[in-house]
Amino acid sequence: MARPEGNTTGNSILSTELNGKRQEILMELLPGIRHMAALADTNAYAPQHLQMLQELTRARGVELSVYSVSKPEEIAGAIDKAKSSGAGALNVLASPFLFNLRQAIRERVAALSLPAMHMAPDIAEEGGLIAYGVNIVGLWGDLMARQLAALLRGVKVADVPIEQPTKFELAINLKTAKALGLNIPESFLARADKVIE
Repeated sequence: MARPEGNTTGNSILSTELNGKRQEILMELLPGIRHMAALADTNAYAPQHLQMLQELTRARGVELSVYSVSKPEEIAGAIDKAKSSGAGALNVLASPFLFNLRQAIRERVAALSLPAMHMAPDIAEEGGLIAYGVNIVGLWGDLMARQLAALLRGVKVADVPIEQPTKFELAINLKTAKALGLNIPESFLARADKVIE
């Protein structure tokens, strides 16, 4: 570890790469929606990424407004602005910053009755409406444990590859859907990997 020979190891959860897919899933869940919002971490996204997400959404006849935040105290105000602008749903874009603030985000969208998409199934299990991505707790318990075990056995850091998951889960919380007055179609539930009741 003192001389990693210029290489690192770790994992990639493809969280930002899945934002477009999350947006599509949210539009499928709410087929009549015409205006949505995205909550973005200022430090995680280049304007080009956000513009691409807006174009993807516009191509499906839906307007997307982006609300960027960089501090915890900006979260509630950004979500309030999204709701007051007429957004019918919120896509919480993936970032460690927003993942760490997931409870505050969940509480705010619940208070405003704003359906929200999250980056990890763990968040739906905690009370979020819907999430698509990697089970982060499971990732830490499996992939990262294997990498750490290899390092502790003396494998050089340069010989431990960066890994990425191959399984992504769609999780829906029916209790939250009911609180929002949403009726989730059976066909949508059949696609879900986890249905929380």
